[in-house]
Amino acid sequence: MHIRQLLITALCLLLATVTSAQTTVDASRYPKREFRAVWIQTVNGQFKGMPTEQMKRTLVRQLNSLQEAGINAVIFQVRPEADALYESRLEPWSRYLTGSQGVAPSPRWDPLQFMIDECHRRGMELHAWVNPYRVKTSLKNQLAPEHVYNLHPEWFLTYGNQVFFDPGLPQSRRHICLVVADIVTRYDVDGIHIDDYFYPYPISGQDFPDNASYARYGQDFKNKADWRRHNVNLLIRELHYTIREAKPWVKFGVSPFGIYRNQSSDPLGSRTKGLQNYDDLYADVLLWAREGWIDYNIPQIYWEIGHPRADYETLVKWWALHSENRPLFIGQSIDNTIAHADPNNPNINQLPKKMALQRSYQSIGGSCQWYAAALEENKGRYRDALIQEYHKYPSLIPVFDFIDDEAPKKVRKLKPVWMEDGYILCWTEPKYRHEMQRAMRYVVYRFDDKEDINLDDPSHIVAITPIPFYKLPYTDGTTKYRYVVTALDRMWNESKSVTKKVKL
Repeated sequence: MHIRQLLITALCLLLATVTSAQTTVDASRYPKREFRAVWIQTVNGQFKGMPTEQMKRTLVRQLNSLQEAGINAVIFQVRPEADALYESRLEPWSRYLTGSQGVAPSPRWDPLQFMIDECHRRGMELHAWVNPYRVKTSLKNQLAPEHVYNLHPEWFLTYGNQVFFDPGLPQSRRHICLVVADIVTRYDVDGIHIDDYFYPYPISGQDFPDNASYARYGQDFKNKADWRRHNVNLLIRELHYTIREAKPWVKFGVSPFGIYRNQSSDPLGSRTKGLQNYDDLYADVLLWAREGWIDYNIPQIYWEIGHPRADYETLVKWWALHSENRPLFIGQSIDNTIAHADPNNPNINQLPKKMALQRSYQSIGGSCQWYAAALEENKGRYRDALIQEYHKYPSLIPVFDFIDDEAPKKVRKLKPVWMEDGYILCWTEPKYRHEMQRAMRYVVYRFDDKEDINLDDPSHIVAITPIPFYKLPYTDGTTKYRYVVTALDRMWNESKSVTKKVKL
């Protein structure tokens, strides 16, 4: 009898294990935490001269589409030419908004504030994307009279068909830091983002014309290359401290060119043969991560698997091994991904293989899609694939625990309230001692009445919302469910849970 009971017990445990496995999604396939971002660029002129209400409708449509595709962070370009797609006292309104630099939108509105509000309403982060040095994308572009170039032309250099701040001048760094401080202090941004344009991409046969500033400030360096890297290092470090001092929860990230160094330049470099951050753009990205001056890194690995000079798989592996203990995300090119077939299956594109590679490395915490319009247009059914598989369930942004790892307190007074159109699940914001602990978003989970509560399973997330209530899907009041609510702070630390049973 004793043996029979043991066998029955063992069988029940086995069945319970099988049932649990069937109702819990694969964490490697559907991670609960993953950075799922997208770039929205303005320098391409897609919004140039667009009437205010039309641009608002376009952005809302785009954000709705991105939200449906599982995107949880938007990187929005607000400073393409030392100008502003926001209210600024330091720099003029952007030509990429109104068509003429210095001309305010009419009726007047603030695209950055609009995007912050709309992203936060959807539970997304908004990162303000600034280009640090560029002043003119083309020499034919006219600058507004109040542009800093017209006030201090000695701060700037012309290279090719463009104009740039001279990175070697302290005045350049000071102005750029003032601009970033202005954005961070006046706007509730979640991040400041810089793309791959540091020193400009080299033009064959032309050296960047910074001899005068090198003669003035470069005496302590053996060569101009080391001095140029030092200049960019100083800017990155000063931006880091500027942001931390203003608002310690605002993340500072970069999206550099996809190759750090080739092995031909450095034995520790990647097995590639392309332009290099360190040697050609003077961007020592690994140093910035190692020193803690940046909070995340999104190398733009826009090539395909099998590219002869910059193989995607080679570069993903290289960056994964050189994350330098800072959050690492992969910059993905939608156009390139859908244009090339999987090396082992010519009938499908490279998205499945790229996603499998990205998620196979513990040091890679997500990706950023280039670019938003391509995703919205569903090129190559890329958006469909995200919705149906890769972003099938919602995902929380990874915790940046080196900034803050203290979770907020639990929500209070969780209860269902009957309204004329059904139940609303309501709760009260948790108390907090300081801004870093304040609840900014809430996660709502749903479980069947007898189902084990597993908050690591994202398939049970029904909402990530900034508001302290959730409309319940009422049917006839006969089926019992358990709803679980947690609070998220600015760093996406998650509180302990509160549970409520409801008949729907």
